[in-house]
Amino acid sequence: MKRKRILVVDDEVYIAHILEFSLGMEGYEVITAMSGHEALAQADRESPDLIVLDILMPDMDGYEVCRRLRTDERFAETPIILLTAKHGEEDRTRGLEVGASAYITKPFRPVELIDRIRSLLGRAPKAGEQAVGF
Repeated sequence: MKRKRILVVDDEVYIAHILEFSLGMEGYEVITAMSGHEALAQADRESPDLIVLDILMPDMDGYEVCRRLRTDERFAETPIILLTAKHGEEDRTRGLEVGASAYITKPFRPVELIDRIRSLLGRAPKAGEQAVGF
């Protein structure tokens, strides 16, 4: 069975590496991007099955990246999880308005992110399988 491909977009190198390692341990193929423009290029090149996207980035924020992805028919149905330090209700509402499938705030529980990814990709954990923490 082909491994699901996840694009992780975060300008914080530490977060990107932790997510890359942890999701890789869960069996996903992980591609990373450090900016909004790089995220759009990677999505175009790699056709991810799911995108984990930070909002606060220097060149183009995650809201704009999400909006642009949603206007491209190739990504109209691709699950997008906003993983961000923005905790406000207006931020969450805006994220959902631009097309995010889920909104998770930092700091986050790793099991929450992995469960959400599994849910959005339609993959339940195997019997006895536990999420790897990060």
